[in-house]
Amino acid sequence: MNIIKYPKQEEWAEICQRPHLDITQLQATVNTVLSDVRTRGDEAVKEYEERFDHAVLTSLAVTEAEIDEAERLVSEELKAAIVLAHENIHQFHAAQKFEGHKIQTREGVTCWQKSVAIEKVGLYIPGGTAPLFSTVLMLATPAKIAGCREIVLCTPPNREGKVNPAILVAARVAGVSKIFKAGGVQAIGAMAYGTQSVPKVFKIFGPGNQYVMAAKQQVSLGEVAIDMPAGPSEVCVLADETANPTFVAADLLSQAEHGIDSQVLLISTSEDMMQQVQAEVERQLNLLPRKEITQKALENSRMVLVASADEMMALSNAYAPEHLIIQTKNYDEMAAQVVNAGSVFLGQYACESAGDYASGTNHTLPTHGYATAYSGVNLDSYCRKITFQHLSEEGVRQIGHAVELMAGAEQLDAHKNAMSVRLNAIEK
Repeated sequence: MNIIKYPKQEEWAEICQRPHLDITQLQATVNTVLSDVRTRGDEAVKEYEERFDHAVLTSLAVTEAEIDEAERLVSEELKAAIVLAHENIHQFHAAQKFEGHKIQTREGVTCWQKSVAIEKVGLYIPGGTAPLFSTVLMLATPAKIAGCREIVLCTPPNREGKVNPAILVAARVAGVSKIFKAGGVQAIGAMAYGTQSVPKVFKIFGPGNQYVMAAKQQVSLGEVAIDMPAGPSEVCVLADETANPTFVAADLLSQAEHGIDSQVLLISTSEDMMQQVQAEVERQLNLLPRKEITQKALENSRMVLVASADEMMALSNAYAPEHLIIQTKNYDEMAAQVVNAGSVFLGQYACESAGDYASGTNHTLPTHGYATAYSGVNLDSYCRKITFQHLSEEGVRQIGHAVELMAGAEQLDAHKNAMSVRLNAIEK
């Protein structure tokens, strides 16, 4: 990791830079695949599955028999862990239910909102170097609570045409409606446009590689909504002299192992702590099966020494991390100063892995600085708020003249007339 000591504020922008993702080179491939899936449907998806995932498929749909088989392949211990995580995720997201209230803004003018679930949602679950069955729980559980009528899941199969069994078990636990064997750009296209097998959805959720992200952005321009723009995963750790260097190093490595374009950032007020963390990172790195991937990510990463806790927090807010871990003696005070972050972990024992799997919070979060404007996935991500209003005759009397004046000032005479005819009718 690169070490930076006492940077000036004008240097912060460079510290906050993520690894550059140039998607121009892959756009042509993405556009070709999307266009082909839109035109030829299932057949195109199957051909791309054979080309990219090396799976020869006769059918895209996962059968109940395949899910039953997956249940037998997954250990009872792992199934119990999946159920525990699902219960916590369900409890946390169920508490987010919206309750609308009717408000009388003027006598006779009543306004209110109703939360309505998106009818059809699509979930993309990566299945390559790390089959993310935990993401099934994170995406499907709030969709089910919200009341989405159809929950469609796409995930790539292995060379034998089988889906990772833990993904199928998690999908059954979380209540997924339909599961399809499709990965990459072809899966995004199938859910965006609909094929003979895969239903067209109204919003697509889920992480993926650069091709998947580019495909999501492309289809969001005119076909479907997406959860958020996203890039490689990242964590920022704030640590003072009281932090546990073994824990800090483990947190940094747990995020770095996601991929070579991931990034981790340590900000500390203690040079001694940074040196201890660096030694621990080197020691723990050598024990990891994904050492090569993790090491590449660390090349994009930084340790920054600053002069005060306030500066530590200010730099974190400028970075706007996907995950923020605060290992300081005054973590509650620091937490109150958080402005930009996807999900925050407080104290020595709140590792990011807890939120990734089983604490209950959602791990689908804004990356690449988008935490300045986006929230992580939550119950509202699966809902729309529809507004209602009712005006009585008295309501027209209360606001009618103001409406006429404002519409007239904007030179929208038909708007003005729509209110004028009502005023005239009640004044007769």
